Amino acid sequence: MFSVLAVILVLPLVSLVSFLLKNEIKKSAVACLGTSLAAGSGLILLFVPFFQQPHDNVLIPTNIPLVSFAFGVDALSRFFLVVIFGLSFLVGIYGFGYIKEHKKFVNSSPFFSLLVAAMAGVVISKDGLSFLIIWELMSIVSFFLVTAEHENKEVQNAGWIYLIATHLATAFLMMAFVMLSKSSGSLMFGEFVLQNNRTPFLNGLLFIFAVIGFGTKAGIFPFHVWLPHAHPAAPSYISALMSGVMIKTGIYGILRMLTFLGSPPLWWGETLVVIGVVSAVMGVLYALMQHDLKRLLAYHSVENIGIIVTGIGIGLIGVSLKNNMMAVLGFSGAILHVLNHAIFKGLLFLCAGNVMYIAHTLTIDILGGMIKKTPFTAMLFLIAAMSICGLPPFNGFISEWLVYTGLFNGILNSLGHTVLISIAGVLGIALAGGLAVACFTKVFGVVFLGESRSGLLQGSREPPGLLLSPMIILAVLCLFIGIFPWPFLNMVFGAMQIMAPGAGLVDSDHVMSPLVNVSTIFVVLIVLAGLMISIRSLVFKKKQIQTTVTWDCGYAHPTPRMQYTAASFAEPIGSFFQTILRPHVHRDKTTNVFFPEGAVFDEHVPDYAEYNFFEPLFKRIGSIIIFIQSKKKSTVQSYLTLIFITLIILFVAEVWFGI
Repeated sequence: MFSVLAVILVLPLVSLVSFLLKNEIKKSAVACLGTSLAAGSGLILLFVPFFQQPHDNVLIPTNIPLVSFAFGVDALSRFFLVVIFGLSFLVGIYGFGYIKEHKKFVNSSPFFSLLVAAMAGVVISKDGLSFLIIWELMSIVSFFLVTAEHENKEVQNAGWIYLIATHLATAFLMMAFVMLSKSSGSLMFGEFVLQNNRTPFLNGLLFIFAVIGFGTKAGIFPFHVWLPHAHPAAPSYISALMSGVMIKTGIYGILRMLTFLGSPPLWWGETLVVIGVVSAVMGVLYALMQHDLKRLLAYHSVENIGIIVTGIGIGLIGVSLKNNMMAVLGFSGAILHVLNHAIFKGLLFLCAGNVMYIAHTLTIDILGGMIKKTPFTAMLFLIAAMSICGLPPFNGFISEWLVYTGLFNGILNSLGHTVLISIAGVLGIALAGGLAVACFTKVFGVVFLGESRSGLLQGSREPPGLLLSPMIILAVLCLFIGIFPWPFLNMVFGAMQIMAPGAGLVDSDHVMSPLVNVSTIFVVLIVLAGLMISIRSLVFKKKQIQTTVTWDCGYAHPTPRMQYTAASFAEPIGSFFQTILRPHVHRDKTTNVFFPEGAVFDEHVPDYAEYNFFEPLFKRIGSIIIFIQSKKKSTVQSYLTLIFITLIILFVAEVWFGI
């Protein structure tokens, strides 16, 4: 524990040194490569047996009654630290190369190491006060990274939405931790677990607060509204880190809170399955209709968080029904998908950074033909796309397979509405998977295949090796975990037993043996594919292969304008789900039938969770802040009135909720 804490404390020093440096190259090198080195060191320490002392907690007492700062690493914390340090190590290398090409992000680079330190600090905190302090630090630091291009009005708006959303979520978390402290007489997590004498109503309220507070950070629907704004606004290497691991601190928070609340009632798990399925389906539907590559990837984070939350719900149902196999499958699938999503979503956002580096735009409809100029980036994107779609033999398939198996176990071994919810879960996750395949077929086909729709790719080439090398490692991990998952499952099972101690009695071979068989089939298929490619190469080695244009349906001179666009590809699906999506369509038809000069078609799908609820809420909060600011020069009586109103609100909370 001391060694891990030392690594985390090094990261703020890296940030300080980077802040003080004036030279741009040195500043970004210290910020990115220094963070990468520290994260790599932390990753090594987590796997060296000598340093693995999970019960060696650090307690820092204070002179304030009931307040002490505690830090420690158990199996659940260790798993999330591996994910945080692992992706941060690779993103740091990419970030240095990325900033060299985009000098405007130099001044924000020192916040990178602070964000990694804050994320690691969150998962090792063992008391409520330090957890909330570091959680707030993580939110503020990530705000500065999101608004790196603060001169841009859209970026300012994205930062504002993120700041309000994250602080509203923190308000629910503060209430939850105050209630836990009041019921246990301490702020220590250990006391939260031991003093579990709360009423079912209070536990249910804590569960709801945790889902809202942590779910907002994770990006579950409908609390996801900050995510499609913040991810596109941030630099691509930061987008990879935020989507890959920062939103997973919300998942960690939900899992950690569940360990405080004792035996879960059945409705908790059923609620999470419903929330997860809705998030998965709505996330991928909104993703399909996007025209910006990073915004599309951001909505896919909502989808995959939905899959993770569904797995957690299955695990809770298993614990409630004392179905150990269901609990193992649900929690294991959810926890493994945390790792898998970090790998393939990190790779996708880094590929988006390469697209920006090459074409200087992320607008899907004006790209095309990139595979001819940058085949390596195209291949890496394809691997990540197949992984996120849950296709074998890549890592996304393994974790989704565990979630599916848990749902089928619920269908076979449950009764009543739990069976119906399990069936809905299977259908919902299957629908989300099918739509994800359609979405990434659209993206890969429009961005990388066909002909360039503009002159943006003239003279373009692959990005330098500093950008490609971490992406290659992520791509290899996508394939390796898909074929050989059991070394990672051993680490997952350790974290899973924190969530369901009784489920540890299940023989892990019952889970591992089917995966071994599946992996063996994958290996055989890959070997056969390799043999077929080799035979084909030998057959055509001495033959001349001619190339020509694709059949052009009678057109003598096909042009890039005749290709499918992203909008036209997604239009049939959008029309089928128009009752849910409610797209805004603008058509400007030509009036000259015989000699048309042109027509305009534009389709925009608004996020109704944002525009119908959160945007009015944010405006109301803004007006309240403006009102308070206008009272700065008022009389003492006005300040006393505001204080009195605040005290009344706190008094009502104390009486009503027992806070």
